[in-house]
Amino acid sequence: MAKADVKLPEEFLLKLSRLGDKTDEICGKVLEAGAEVVEAKVRSNLQAAIGSGTKEPSRSTGELLSSLGTSRPLQDRNGNFNVKIGFSEPRSGGGSNAKIANIIEYGKSGQPAKPFLKPAKTATRKACVDAMQERFEREVDGL
Repeated sequence: MAKADVKLPEEFLLKLSRLGDKTDEICGKVLEAGAEVVEAKVRSNLQAAIGSGTKEPSRSTGELLSSLGTSRPLQDRNGNFNVKIGFSEPRSGGGSNAKIANIIEYGKSGQPAKPFLKPAKTATRKACVDAMQERFEREVDGL
């Protein structure tokens, strides 16, 4: 699975520290807002990549696209909150959705790469940060 690190601006982190005991709850909501933007772009890129540019008709069942989702925000042992956008496992036939996604992203012998994760990461960086900041402001104003 691809990994993306997003560094938060210092001003944003200072606002977070002022929230006290509501910080954990608000961090989760802010991360979910950003994840919605990124997941939508990954979904559209994947939909465009599946079955495009093939010599034979696509054998896509739609299972990979339907398994794409976002985890709930979790706090790691270092105290950082994380949300993951990825594929649920396993496939109905017992295979791995992550394997299929990796083959589409990077290609294999006889199959060219059709990147959908990396372009989504670069295309949504600003929109994701903007959505997270907007959600943060709404949460702070609601206190």
